Amino acid sequence: MTTALITGASAGLGATFAARLASRGDDLVLVARDTARLHELGEALRAAHGIGVEVLAADLGTDEGCARVSERLADASRPVDTLVNNAGFGVRQRFVGGDLGAEERMLGVLVRAVLRLTHAALPGMVARGGGAVLNVASMAAFAPQGSYGAAKAWVVSFSEAVAAEVRPRGVTVLAVCPGFTHTEFHQRAGMDMSSLPGWLWLDAERVVDTALADLRRGALLSIAGGQYRVMYAATRLAPRRLLVRASGGYRGGRGRTRPGVRE
Repeated sequence: MTTALITGASAGLGATFAARLASRGDDLVLVARDTARLHELGEALRAAHGIGVEVLAADLGTDEGCARVSERLADASRPVDTLVNNAGFGVRQRFVGGDLGAEERMLGVLVRAVLRLTHAALPGMVARGGGAVLNVASMAAFAPQGSYGAAKAWVVSFSEAVAAEVRPRGVTVLAVCPGFTHTEFHQRAGMDMSSLPGWLWLDAERVVDTALADLRRGALLSIAGGQYRVMYAATRLAPRRLLVRASGGYRGGRGRTRPGVRE
């Protein structure tokens, strides 16, 4: 029996990862701030799949929250075989003149928590000669998208670097880069996405199924949807100056972000 720990597991991609991993028989450690939703999800998955479920309430934007989850990941008596660093959120504001505290809280979850939890999980995986870390980034990583995109670009670069270090020891690290996905992400950030073309949207199940398939084949990067794979190729070929000009930064107004922000 293997165990997967998933952050941001109460909804969206995190809950979908939990359902998919439970369906293959993994025991789960579900991490988020919303304890009630975690227990509800855990009970449903336990009843459906007969797996073990542990609920760990933690705010990964705090030192205490990161320490609690890191301690669980480092517990050799209860090894975690798969870590899904999914927790995250965006902020609806321009950078210039925006709330610095909000920016710092976002980076704490998107960057610092990913760093700390991966650092806690990998020694045990390396010692056991197997394991996997899935770091949820975003298509925003590949074009200028403010501090959110910069954080996700760090996640991609970090994942690729760590993957090269641990692959010879039997451990896989994958950066998952969703485009616009039907979850609660934009609603929670106060973003009105009603004008976004339907062809840009993905279902969470497609993103997760693609990620798990890419993990099995040992990929470094997972991009679901042909439209987003074309966009990724375009960002690799386009001059950087053109990408900066096309991005145009945060537009404000109705709260819409430009194509690329995940979930």
